[in-house]
Amino acid sequence: MDAHILTLLKREYPEVRGTALRHRNPVELLVATILSAQTTDVQVNKVTEKLFKKYRSAEDYAGADLEELRNDIRSVNFYRNKGRFIQECCRMILNDYGGSVPDSMEELVKLPGVNRKTANVVLTNAFGKVEGVVVDTHVMRVSRRLGLATESKREKIERELMNAFPREEWAILSDLLIAHGRRVCRARNPRCEECVLRERCLHYRKMRAEGKE
Repeated sequence: MDAHILTLLKREYPEVRGTALRHRNPVELLVATILSAQTTDVQVNKVTEKLFKKYRSAEDYAGADLEELRNDIRSVNFYRNKGRFIQECCRMILNDYGGSVPDSMEELVKLPGVNRKTANVVLTNAFGKVEGVVVDTHVMRVSRRLGLATESKREKIERELMNAFPREEWAILSDLLIAHGRRVCRARNPRCEECVLRERCLHYRKMRAEGKE
């Protein structure tokens, strides 16, 4: 484990803690997390501000007209698939879990459209359970650039990070890497000269050696 990386990130982002997705209960967080795939949290929060006033329970989503639901979320990417996933999820929650979002990884990933990333967000932020590391596009990019991960698939990167850091740091690790990926270690034109991790970054060293930094 490179504890110094976490120390530097905690110092750089002292305000970071938990998801930026607004929610009041597990159903809302599940819906918001499904909507967040390939869509910014800022945009999702704009959509859910109205959505959560109209749909207040799993039962509301399950019984909604699908095309109306899709229209309510049409400003997010892949809204047609996401509308279907949300409705199918909520029907399964009603039929199999008594209307409550399940609180284990094993059960969450059985829900339509829910992968380990979505399940980890829900478990950590709605139930205070840490069963893994949230690996989104920012975590994938930053961890690979830093050399914390070498794999290309999300689940394998998650396993590498779980092996590299103690369990009690998994949740904050995700939050910090996401914040760093959004603000500094961007996919295009990363702000390497502003980066507190640049001297520990394999990508930065490579770019500097090639004269690109």
